[in-house]
Amino acid sequence: MAGVVLENVSRVFPGGVTAVDSIDLEVGDQEFLVLVGPSGCGKSTTLRMIAGLEEVTGGEIRIGRRVVNDLAPKDRDIAMVFQNYALYPHMSVYKNMAFGLELRYGGNLPVRLLRRIVRPARAAELACRRREIDGKVRSAAQTLGIEHLLERLPRQLSGGERQRVAVGRAIVRQPAVFLFDEPLSNLDAKLRVEMRRELKELHRRLAATMIYVTHDQVEALTLGERIAVMNHGTIQQVGRSMDVYDRPRNRFVAGFLGTPPMNFAEGELTQEGGTRWFRGSGLAADVSQAKLPDGVPNDGGELTLGIRPEDVAIRADGDIAAEVAMVESLGDSSVVHLLLGSDRPDGNTSAAERMTILS
Repeated sequence: MAGVVLENVSRVFPGGVTAVDSIDLEVGDQEFLVLVGPSGCGKSTTLRMIAGLEEVTGGEIRIGRRVVNDLAPKDRDIAMVFQNYALYPHMSVYKNMAFGLELRYGGNLPVRLLRRIVRPARAAELACRRREIDGKVRSAAQTLGIEHLLERLPRQLSGGERQRVAVGRAIVRQPAVFLFDEPLSNLDAKLRVEMRRELKELHRRLAATMIYVTHDQVEALTLGERIAVMNHGTIQQVGRSMDVYDRPRNRFVAGFLGTPPMNFAEGELTQEGGTRWFRGSGLAADVSQAKLPDGVPNDGGELTLGIRPEDVAIRADGDIAAEVAMVESLGDSSVVHLLLGSDRPDGNTSAAERMTILS
């Protein structure tokens, strides 16, 4: 296996559109890293540059110790799993999984016959490797629980089965790096949960380097050992999943990660009788125990307060007036949408005076 390093990597499309803007990223050997962000943030472009499917406008990409900027995808020792599976419709599951190795280890019959004449030693070496293909395919099929599907065509498979075949095709190549481009987005909710578990187990079993792209923050938080949050072509924050969730570097990261998203309220700090208060947007909260970010004054400063919905509770004896606007029942929990400051004379409630609670 091998690590992946991106140094000052950019991708500018014709017309001056910057998709990826001078990013630095290091993925450790055998690490599972997730690139997450909204649509158009540059995460898939970054993955495709690592794979060699997009040209690098600037910077350097290394896989292991090799600079791969000018290498063709087939020479980078990577395997990619796409969102749309990319299976050959006329080939059986077995042939789909074996096809890449068959090309690598000799090609079609005329090519192999010519090689036997021109380079007999090389032909013998490749013939030995071709004999290993069957074992690799069946071993990967067993790992993914698709042995019984090997003779079927892709059109005879469900979405989850096709995704397993696509992953199996990557496994048999035994690459240095696995690249996943939103592979679960076409599956239903139950299958996504199942496939997340299988991918996590697969990473543990293979001890492989994996880079996974998704816009789904649940996938990012549950799958990644580390996550890199992207927006507008730049990396906003990199870190262990719960570290990024608990200690977001900026407002974008704080608002993007979390379902329901974080509540934001604009206001200021005041000191009253030894107690530090945040007041604003229909909210008054004792924040004496909160650790303030560097550079934030203890009082008199305007700031934005971020509150996770799961950190707010509804109590009958609470001292904050709010109107329940909507309740969404999720079975094991409920999402309560509140309007703060609804007792103002003008009756207006701004977007900043809304709060969501997960209870």
